[in-house]
Amino acid sequence: MPAPKNKQTKPYYNSGIHLSPWREALNTVIFGAETYAGKLFDIILIISISISVLVVMLSSVEAFYARYASLFFYIEWAFTLLFTIEYIFRLIAVRQPKLYVRSFFGVIDLLSLLPSYIGLILPNVKYLLIIRILRLLRIFRIFKLAEYMEEAEVLMTALKSSWHKILVFLYVVLTLAIVFGSLLYVVEGSSAGFTSIPKAVYWAIVTLTTVGYGDIAPQTPLGQIIAASIMIMGYGILAVPTGIYSAELIKHYQADKLVNHACSNCGQIGHDRDAVFCKYCGSTIEQNESKTTE
Repeated sequence: MPAPKNKQTKPYYNSGIHLSPWREALNTVIFGAETYAGKLFDIILIISISISVLVVMLSSVEAFYARYASLFFYIEWAFTLLFTIEYIFRLIAVRQPKLYVRSFFGVIDLLSLLPSYIGLILPNVKYLLIIRILRLLRIFRIFKLAEYMEEAEVLMTALKSSWHKILVFLYVVLTLAIVFGSLLYVVEGSSAGFTSIPKAVYWAIVTLTTVGYGDIAPQTPLGQIIAASIMIMGYGILAVPTGIYSAELIKHYQADKLVNHACSNCGQIGHDRDAVFCKYCGSTIEQNESKTTE
């Protein structure tokens, strides 16, 4: 009886470029989430990343840092060297290193290393190692949660589609903040804390966004009336980007449910996949694959 074959026989990041046997094996371990060795490697990596992020967080607590500063230093550098070796192995194992370096995970892997080395010159930069938590996104690949990544892709696509409208909206908000801030600077003056137009614009932004720190507040009746108007306006302003983004989301979800079956009578497209009659003229729709325009 022949021995069962391994289901995962195709190398990862395949581009037709031949690798030596040991690089093929390394490729399978590092990028092969479907194999036992690959899954074990990813699980160990995720545990290491989690511990590394926890150490960075604890080292920012003054009480812990004062007591375990040297321990944190050695642990952080141990993980940094470990992840540096891992990154080098990924470059060796992948068939086209340039593609990996420019990929999402490639950029995140590199950025998770740089703060440690830059921290030798600028000490506080090392706390940016917290970016390593983004590497935990590999958990979706390991535990076969790709459908959640597809949903995230829909969200990102909707955001990209609506960014022009949101940019115009932000420009309008910034313009309003400058106008209202300048107005309050004239009305209130430095005695109420509006010492300059930039400081007044800061107050206007805080008020428009309904944050309301309270560090600056108008004192005159006219200034309070203007402030109240800005606060009420802020509630309406907050709903605008939400509506823009929601509309784009609905459009993408509807587009996913529609199919470009063209009506033979009126030529309209965009009907539901199970549509029998045209929603524009009422004629029967030919559900023939050869007549679709997908």
